[in-house]
Amino acid sequence: MKITDDIKYLGVNDHEIDLFEGQYVVENGMAYNSYAVIDDKIAVFDTVDAKFTDEWLKNIKDELGERKPDYLIVQHMEPDHSANIANFMNTYPDAKIAASAKAFVMMKQFFGTDFQDRRIEVADGSTLSLGRHEFTFIAAPMVHWPEVIVTYDSCDKVLFSADGFGKFGALDVNEDWACEARRYYFGIVGKYGTQVQNLLKKAAELDISIICPLHGPVLKDNLNYYLGLYNTWSSYEPESEGVMIAYTSVYGGTKKAVMQLAEKLRENGCPKVTVNDLARCDMPEAVEDAFRYNKLVLATTTYNADIFPFMRTFIDALLERNYQKRTIAFIENGTWAPTAGRIMKSMLEKAKNIHYAENEVHIKSALNEESEREIDALAEELCREYK
Repeated sequence: MKITDDIKYLGVNDHEIDLFEGQYVVENGMAYNSYAVIDDKIAVFDTVDAKFTDEWLKNIKDELGERKPDYLIVQHMEPDHSANIANFMNTYPDAKIAASAKAFVMMKQFFGTDFQDRRIEVADGSTLSLGRHEFTFIAAPMVHWPEVIVTYDSCDKVLFSADGFGKFGALDVNEDWACEARRYYFGIVGKYGTQVQNLLKKAAELDISIICPLHGPVLKDNLNYYLGLYNTWSSYEPESEGVMIAYTSVYGGTKKAVMQLAEKLRENGCPKVTVNDLARCDMPEAVEDAFRYNKLVLATTTYNADIFPFMRTFIDALLERNYQKRTIAFIENGTWAPTAGRIMKSMLEKAKNIHYAENEVHIKSALNEESEREIDALAEELCREYK
């Protein structure tokens, strides 16, 4: 794949994988991206997952022909990108590695060597010239590991963005970018919004025409769209107006209340209502929806004097990713000694800038006239601004 006259794609598609990082369902696989910049000298950006060693080394050989790379630039040390560092260095014994100091520490841990006699240690503002192409390295710690660097090529105005602007899905599958990029961002990078904001500020000073991430497609058109979404996500602002309802239900009573609330919200003019059964849905998809919309309803039962396990897992996932700047409402169900509402609210005390709805729904075993009036009042409150 030709990205520019001098920049070629070397990556691979993985359709064997079912869970990325052991937890994220990837029905359309993953892409592990690698790039070559061909000039007076040649640099290869990052490697690929260990399962694709032979395919990747063949891609390099096919693209370079009789020429050999001079540099391997390692931007990120997660094994899906770094697994073939030693294989590359053995294949190309004259090549050198450019990476951050912390990346070399990790190489020692992964491979038993930090390539002491073949290393070029780079830091924020370091440069490397291939000829026409001059790279500037930009430190991006905790986006989303501490060793991460990204690289700007001033010749072709390309930002090699490491895991930034990545998405789930192989490149030979046609799917909406935002949906899987959002799930990827909040699942993997979302905890580090402040660090992403810092990187975006640095990127704003660059003249960028192309973004080359380590997962997902190369981005060339309408870059303001992608940069704008990353700014929204990393500042924890809602992306869209709407209500996301997350629920668990043991015998159907809580589910019935949730479906009734969803219908009332639509009747009251809510622009978007999405409902997730936390016991059955893809949990990262539910987390994505909670960050996407500006209002969240949590509905669950009291269970063993606590809350239903899937709800606890969901709230923990939100807190881990610094959930904030949202309106939250509660529906609780309990036959005796109901405590779900109080427990959910106590868990969310760690979250910043949360507004709690005045109305709550309290169910004792099954809906009755009183709890149905509470549903009506909650729907009215959450939709007040849409009338």
